[in-house]
Amino acid sequence: MRKIAAAHLRLWRVPKPTSENVILAVSELVTNGIQHGHGAVGLKAVCSDGVLRVEVTDGNPSPAQLTTAEDDDLSGRGLYLVSVLARNWGVSDDGHTTWCDFRLSSGRPS
Repeated sequence: MRKIAAAHLRLWRVPKPTSENVILAVSELVTNGIQHGHGAVGLKAVCSDGVLRVEVTDGNPSPAQLTTAEDDDLSGRGLYLVSVLARNWGVSDDGHTTWCDFRLSSGRPS
């Protein structure tokens, strides 16, 4: 899904620093969906009014939660990374979709 996201970001002419952050966030959210979800994992990216929104949907109704990982933990930092990279993030009311937003400097890419 990283390659699919990267292709769309190039098509939308998203600047490289933002693109790299989006691709990392996609990777983390999709990995969470695979590890903690049930069934298929969906990815949606929408660019509108200078904001790029990434949504990852899975079959788990339990909402994603930001946790604290210990220094020697091998995992548990995904949502923390998303919270640092993205302008904001959240979970849908039904708990199935985790989303994050990125500000695009010049509005919607042409």
